[in-house]
Amino acid sequence: MKYIQLDYTYMMDFVREKDILKMQSKVTDVHKVIEERTGIGGDFLGWLDLAHRMPVSELESIVKTAEEIQKTSDIFVVIGIGGSYLGARAVIDSLSHSFHNALPHKSPQIFFAGQNMSGKYYEDLKEVLMNKRLTVNVISKSGTTTEPALALRYFRDLMQSVMASGQVKQRIIATTDAAKGSLKKMADQEGYRTFVIPDDVGGRYSVLTPVGLLPVAVAGININELLQGARDMEAYLKEPDLKKNPAYMYAVIRNSMYASGKAIEIMANFDPSLHFFSEWWKQLYGESEGKDNKGIYPASVDYSTDLHSMGQWVQQGARNIFETLLWIEKSRSGAAVPTLQNDLDGFNFLSGKTFDFVNEKAYQGVTLAHHDGRVPNMSVMIPEMNAYYLGQLIYFFEKACAMSGYLLRVNPFDQPGVEAYKSNMFALLGKKGFEEKNKELMETLKTIERRVV
Repeated sequence: MKYIQLDYTYMMDFVREKDILKMQSKVTDVHKVIEERTGIGGDFLGWLDLAHRMPVSELESIVKTAEEIQKTSDIFVVIGIGGSYLGARAVIDSLSHSFHNALPHKSPQIFFAGQNMSGKYYEDLKEVLMNKRLTVNVISKSGTTTEPALALRYFRDLMQSVMASGQVKQRIIATTDAAKGSLKKMADQEGYRTFVIPDDVGGRYSVLTPVGLLPVAVAGININELLQGARDMEAYLKEPDLKKNPAYMYAVIRNSMYASGKAIEIMANFDPSLHFFSEWWKQLYGESEGKDNKGIYPASVDYSTDLHSMGQWVQQGARNIFETLLWIEKSRSGAAVPTLQNDLDGFNFLSGKTFDFVNEKAYQGVTLAHHDGRVPNMSVMIPEMNAYYLGQLIYFFEKACAMSGYLLRVNPFDQPGVEAYKSNMFALLGKKGFEEKNKELMETLKTIERRVV
């Protein structure tokens, strides 16, 4: 059995291994706090052993529901924002056909909504949905998050205009709180099927709950293999020894980089299918660590695409960055470079070589070039991209995030700053109870406008 590993060879010119290992005592203490769930935010550590304790009956229900959706739906719309959709999208895009929604034999197509408030997006999606068999999965703990709540209204109204009420309730599935919240109340009143978001798992850690598992199963991905990967990684990371625990080593190295003035971490992938995995990672670390005027800023790039744009900045820009690269060790394709008569472009020396072979040399070239350009970089080595190893990868970054957040001395499981914009938005929209706030904001806007003029 293989595991996700961390190659930090190109970090060693920027941080000494003996200095890293001096953190062992602190890491051991934090590990105990995590495992015993006694630290700040410990009530939201349910993801630690989630893959082990999920009831078989719940998994069977998810699979059965997914199979029904596959048979009865042309389109499956997942409504959610942040952790309510990023995890599912990351897994689906990582493991599915690159153009899965365009395949004529693929059913259902999977689209996402509730992650923005663009009217054009909704009108365009409505056009795609017309005359199609639609099932909607709305995901929200409370039901009062603005973007998914408005999206549910929109699609519910659309469905009611073309379906009988009995059909509508059969085609809306709510993943929400077990007992409270407006979405739970609506589901009970309308008769929607429901799946439960565990109380002790926050949104950005919820991909291995029904939040992510139902959409992933609808996409035809084996959720049991995904969970088995997480289980095995959980067992692998039980030792706090930095030499044996790559997730903790990653956490310590990134905090060492931060202490030395490297305030930006760039996650780089070398496969377009990992784009949304990077987006999931950005939320996980940004929302977990960006507090108390502290935290590494998580950014991402898609290589080799961005080597022709952002690559210039990374190579020769401000030296306040370090990189974490995702590398899939086993090729997923045999697509090869053809021979061109007369060799007009000069690339016949690559005839017969696979695109993945060329991509590997690009990866090796990047790590060397960026190291020479004084950009510390480390690689997360993925033995193969399948459901099992993706389950490992998800758990790897979740466990590392808990350790990293505690080392930074913040609560890795809350997100108080997310509420700030909502208060202003509700006041400007005229929501009841925000009248005084509205007056203050309107005066502020007038002041700003006068300054601009």
